[in-house]
Amino acid sequence: MFMSILNTTLIGSITILDALKVILIFLVATLLSRILTSYIRVFFKGRLSKQPLSLLTKAVSYTIYLIAILMVLPIVGINPAGILVAGGILGIVLGFASQSVVSNLVSGIFLISEKPIKIGDVVSIEDVTGEVTDIKILSTTIKTFDGTLVRLPNNTVFNSPITNYVYHKVRRFEFIIGVRYSDDAKGAVDVIKRVLDEHPLVLKNPAPQVFVDKLADNSVNIVVRPWAPAQVWYDVKMDLLWKLKEAIEAAGYQIPFPQTEVWFNTPLKIERGSAGGEI
Repeated sequence: MFMSILNTTLIGSITILDALKVILIFLVATLLSRILTSYIRVFFKGRLSKQPLSLLTKAVSYTIYLIAILMVLPIVGINPAGILVAGGILGIVLGFASQSVVSNLVSGIFLISEKPIKIGDVVSIEDVTGEVTDIKILSTTIKTFDGTLVRLPNNTVFNSPITNYVYHKVRRFEFIIGVRYSDDAKGAVDVIKRVLDEHPLVLKNPAPQVFVDKLADNSVNIVVRPWAPAQVWYDVKMDLLWKLKEAIEAAGYQIPFPQTEVWFNTPLKIERGSAGGEI
């Protein structure tokens, strides 16, 4: 009795059992879509802006419903083979046309999951250096230091060497300061250390390094390697460079100019010409 009711025809060859199967497939697809999209929203929260996150969740949801439709077609008496053949031919054509799009999409997902860069980082990718303003599914945008907006395909970003200047919280920079051979190099080192110690943004840990590195042609070279917070390291570098110059000069040390001594094997002869000039 129950089976006869289920086998009752509703429309054409579609029975009540077929209708229940269709409803069940779509219920499962809806449940699966909600679970996956919710997980994606939680996982990519803070890693993606609103627009690309919405596109990603929609792509996942549409894919699930497309699979559900393909499962339903044979139940309602439609042979999906013809559709798949036509769709396959169209897919091949679109595949060649959208190969770069798919590559950028996959690269974007890897960039988001690996997180070598994030919005606000100062990076150098290929010949582009600047601040990352957005990371989308297909592309990454960078604002250069002269205010130019550069859009890089994610495939290019993912396959290129990435230099992230602020990935770590601290960053080291270096000065080479030369003093005269007649100056007290140890005293100059003490002056430099005092300037570093008094600067509020030069880190104590890691400790800065100050040491004589080279006896050069014209000077005794002192290497200065301080550390500063990555977000302000450039400002600290510029400020510290001027403070070091002033402190070294105030202490009586001089930064020598390049100079060359010329020796002659024979004495120079100076003769007065007929016009009274020296030759």
